[in-house]
Amino acid sequence: MVKLNKQCLDYRLYLVTDRTLMSQSSLIDTISQAIDGGITMLQLREKKLSSQAFLEEALAVKTLAKDRHIPLIINDRVDIALACQADGVHIGQNDLPLPVVRSLIGADKIIGVSVQTLDQAIIAEKQGADYLGVGAMFPTKTKEEAIIVDHETLAKICQNVSLPIILIGGMTQQTIPLFQHERINGFAIVSEIMTATETCHVTQKYRQLIDQQLLNKRGATCPFLDH
Repeated sequence: MVKLNKQCLDYRLYLVTDRTLMSQSSLIDTISQAIDGGITMLQLREKKLSSQAFLEEALAVKTLAKDRHIPLIINDRVDIALACQADGVHIGQNDLPLPVVRSLIGADKIIGVSVQTLDQAIIAEKQGADYLGVGAMFPTKTKEEAIIVDHETLAKICQNVSLPIILIGGMTQQTIPLFQHERINGFAIVSEIMTATETCHVTQKYRQLIDQQLLNKRGATCPFLDH
């Protein structure tokens, strides 16, 4: 089995699933179209499925993601991640502690951590996180209780932490251009892709926007832009 190279991960366009937002296609169809459109990483998030149903879904998604060379991250559920051999786990501040998750999934797997403050970001880095999900940057219907991260806090995190930073929460084609800091590695999209009737087309629009934004910030030598 080929080991995942965590130093070469492409976080540009990170899809977080939410089946409650879909109106037509199956989840697998939606994910497949999003991959066609250019997502670079995928997080499977299920809060209401039974463990058995979640595992069955995760196994199917893992097969699809592996065939298309898209890293699969499981939200919260370390047991599901292990059972489906996902590439990693994303945890929040109220989930299992990061050191415990690391001891369970091993050094080669990806661990992402949701943070809302500089202190949380610094602790996550010290404990061995692989990337940070910073947000919510704006109010979002997918997580109405989410704490909003202001631009000053984001700037402090960018200045004091060296981990890859992915922004989440209210990321749209209108809000993404507001974030020009060179330390931002990608954007997590939920609603705009999950609710789309033309998933591939909408995803392509986001990919084009993000690619151009990263190119403008970092120049022609920006990693991944020749892919």
